[in-house]
Amino acid sequence: MQHQTSIEMQACIDACHDCHMTCLSMAMNHCLEVRGRHVEPQHMRIMLDCAQICSVALDFMARSSEHHGHICRECAEICRACAASCQKVGDMDECVAACLRCAEACEKMAA
Repeated sequence: MQHQTSIEMQACIDACHDCHMTCLSMAMNHCLEVRGRHVEPQHMRIMLDCAQICSVALDFMARSSEHHGHICRECAEICRACAASCQKVGDMDECVAACLRCAEACEKMAA
């Protein structure tokens, strides 16, 4: 496990941090300002779920928890759902990209 705190784990931690910040910022700023479909409850929930699970995943990796693999698996699933929601709502390319990068990094850590 110690070898995983390598470049691959650090890349995943960085992707989780970026996704957390992007989703939280876009939900609380962009979505609230644009309103309409951007503030529908289901969309807001997945964005906040995504931000939270990314924060949890990076915490688990930072402390080398033996449970980081299945947390990362869940993180990837939620990130992909958030990316899909952001794509559907539109005008959220930055969030879609951050979510997909994080999902890919987390899938590698979960493997």
